[in-house]
Amino acid sequence: MSMPFRSPADIDMAIPRVSSHLRGGGLVAYPTETVYGLGSRATEPDVRRLAELKGRRAGKPFLLLVAHRRMAERYGLVFTDAANTLADTFWPGPLTLVLAGAEGRLPDLLRGPEGGIAVRWTAHANMACLIDALGEPLTSTSANRPGGPTAPGPAMLEREFKDAVTSGTLLVLDGGTLGNLPPSTVVDCTGPVPRLVREGAIPRAELQGRAAGYAP
Repeated sequence: MSMPFRSPADIDMAIPRVSSHLRGGGLVAYPTETVYGLGSRATEPDVRRLAELKGRRAGKPFLLLVAHRRMAERYGLVFTDAANTLADTFWPGPLTLVLAGAEGRLPDLLRGPEGGIAVRWTAHANMACLIDALGEPLTSTSANRPGGPTAPGPAMLEREFKDAVTSGTLLVLDGGTLGNLPPSTVVDCTGPVPRLVREGAIPRAELQGRAAGYAP
């Protein structure tokens, strides 16, 4: 099942339906500023359902999308000096920061091997509006099977995850077809020195050139 997700009127109509769907344990597919994502509420049962849908191996966590920095801080995620610099420079935008903290507030299934949780303030205005209205972050992973191509739009999503869409488990938010964009850049800020985990939409040179004090 899909619903339009492009105009302000679309967003207004989507908010109550998506909220009800997620709070009932449902999953969503949605556009971001990079690629289409799959997501859920940040609860252990919902994260497990998302991992099953995705076919994700154990030990590889999902990131969180937030509507603003306050949402990340409200869950106790810790911004080091480097994380502050990077967030001030590149958020909202395609930069994912791995942050320490949030013990007991977010499921440990979201933690990577370094003990942090990956989070991004999305620059997709419609998704930011939706997440802000929900009042809680959404988990996020690229909308594809492991190793497969990322779906550029709702048509491929509905084919790839046909059973989940047909059963009503997966609600697809139709934000149109996205370009061939790289995923977000990921920087681990759990320690005193930031570490580049994945180079993506923001290249290493731009991180070093625009964010004073960043030297991974």
